[in-house]
This record gives sequence, structure tokens and C-alpha cells, in this order.
Amino acid sequence: MNRFRKVLFWLHLISGILGGIVIFIMCVTGALLSFEKDIAEFAEREMRYVAPPENANKLAVSEILAKVSEAKPNAKPSSIALPNKPHAAWQVSLGRDGQVFVNPYTGAITGEGATAWRGFFRTMTDLHRWIALSGDGRTIGKAITGACNLMFLFLAISGIYIWFPRRLSWKHFKAALTFRWKVKGKARDFNWHTVLGFWSSLILIVLTLTATVISYQWAGNLLYTLTGNEVPPPQPQQQQAPNPAGEQSAGLPENLNAIWAKAENHSAGWKSISLRLPIAKDAAIFTIDEGLYWNIFGRSTLTIDAKTVEVAKWESYGEQNSARQIRSWFRFTHTGETGGFVGQLVGFLACLGGAVLVWTGISLALRRFGNWRSKKSEIRVSD
Repeated sequence: MNRFRKVLFWLHLISGILGGIVIFIMCVTGALLSFEKDIAEFAEREMRYVAPPENANKLAVSEILAKVSEAKPNAKPSSIALPNKPHAAWQVSLGRDGQVFVNPYTGAITGEGATAWRGFFRTMTDLHRWIALSGDGRTIGKAITGACNLMFLFLAISGIYIWFPRRLSWKHFKAALTFRWKVKGKARDFNWHTVLGFWSSLILIVLTLTATVISYQWAGNLLYTLTGNEVPPPQPQQQQAPNPAGEQSAGLPENLNAIWAKAENHSAGWKSISLRLPIAKDAAIFTIDEGLYWNIFGRSTLTIDAKTVEVAKWESYGEQNSARQIRSWFRFTHTGETGGFVGQLVGFLACLGGAVLVWTGISLALRRFGNWRSKKSEIRVSD
């Protein structure tokens, strides 16, 4: 058992050194991204809702998109969404050009989002996912962050075993559970590493495990296998060629208003509806939050035939197999949003703890290396 513990310790130390810098970046950016949605929504609160004029009727979806095209002639909407809230503004995504909020009564643009905050979070996301590499380099960046995430998962699991005191007494457990604020140097680093490792390890295991399923196809397929569901065939990557100017309008059928009305009436009590743009191959694909499920992030997909305005396919979240439902949980458990504000706060603190673990771990490793060099020098001198 002592030999196993020793081998595990050295694997733990080597993994921490190899992946330390990238893991530190992912922890810091993960902490900063914990409240991304809340901060953005707060900054955009005056854009997201409007004061309705007296005796005014809401514009149809086609009129909203026409108003956006007038204001942003070079932009190409990639989606349009509407929350089912009183006086909520339409939300039109413009792809790389950002997004706009549109007054449902006048069609006037109420704002273009909190561009500064969203730009900051976009940078943090790029660092978190692919260490800020761009273009073809993102594939390399994703491979690096994925591998370092697996190292982090191993560090969290192995750390629990290494942390466990060899002597089962309250005195030894207390030393590994509480901070010693008066110590410095190696003793401080060791104490912080041990204590933070205990309090954050389980959360870090959840965060890294969910990230593994998100990052790797084999992990996602394993989820299907473990839940007894058929692994879906790989989706072919579609490379969309740039459209000539004006071709975007071809993706908006003349009966768009009827298509949208069909989607609204399909699910009573919906909380939000989003339509992908442009509409390709006569298939209008909607994402609908029905507001029916315990998983508040559970979404259903509705496909409507753009020619006949009939439902071509309905994929309710409640009818999805267990693997797909669990995967949707994983996505928002990784960000902490599954647990609401408390979950985000816990994730934030765990990410900060992870960053300190990297710092103290590398510090302890460097001290160990320095001691080894010193002893080696002393042996040479004595010889």
C-alpha cells in the first residue's frame, strides 16, 4: 500500500507540473465565467424590456427582421428569439456581428447588448476552451485543454487518496481540514494545498467529469452505452460557403409569420422560442423552452415544413432518451447554473481553489526539486 501511495504521489506531482499552467488558466477563466449570464443580463436590463405605447399592437416576426435589416443592412441574422415575458424585446443574433434587442411595438433597436462585457467573456471563453488560439489552431488548443482537463480529473481523484491521513484520529484530520494562518513558506503551501484540496476536490471532480463528456466524443458515446441507449451516428460537419449579398433574404419564406404562429401554438405556456436562420431546405427549426421540466435548461426542438406550415418533427425534451437528458444536465452543471446562484457560487469558489492548488502544488514541487539539488550538491562536495 505504501508503494502504491508513493507511485500515485509521483504521478500526481508529474501531472500537476505538466498541466499546471493550462489548468491554472482554465480555473481562473472558469471562475470569471461563473456569473457570465447574470452579469450580461444585468448590464442589458434596460435593453431587454420596453415600455409599451398606448393602444399599440406588436409587430409580426417578419416585420421585426425587416426593421433589423434596415438598421443593419450588412448583418446576417443567425437566430431570432422571444421570451414569453410582458414587454420583452425580441432578441436577434447577428453571428459574429453580435446581437440586437428590438422593440416589439416599433421595431426600433433598443440596444446591441453589453458589448464590453460580452467581449470580455468571449476572450475568457477562448482562453478556457482553446487557450486563445484562433483559426486552425483551435483544434490544437482544444486538444491541449482536453488533455489537461483529464489530468485535472486525475489530480482531483488521486488527491483525495493522497490527502487521507494515514492515522485515523481527529488530530490528524483536523490538521488536514483547517487553515493554519500563522505558518509560512513550505508549511503554508502544504497546509493550503491540503485544506483546499479537501474542500474543493469533489466539486472539481464534477466540473472536470462534465467537461470530459462535453469535450470528447468517446466520453459522450460512453454515456449512451452506460445508460443502455444506442450511440447516435456521427454528425457530418457541414461547411457553409459564404453567401452573396442579398442571399440571406432567400432564407426567409413569405409565410414566416404563419410558421412562427404555428410554433407558438404548438406548446402552450412556453417560456421562450428561438428560430434558426436562415431557413434552409424548407425546414424551420425552433428551439422551445416549454417550462415543464425540473431541468430548467431542458429544451425541445420543433421542425416545421416551411411550405405546408405543418409540424414535420417534434422532439420534446421529456421524450428524449436518458443519455440526451443527462448530457443536457452536464452542460449546465459544468457552468454551475444547474444549482442556480448557489451552484454558480460553489463553482466559482471551487475554481479559485483549483487555481490556488496549482500554485501551491507547483511551489511544493519546486521546493522538493530545490532540496534534491541541494542534497546532490552536498554529496558531490563530500566526495
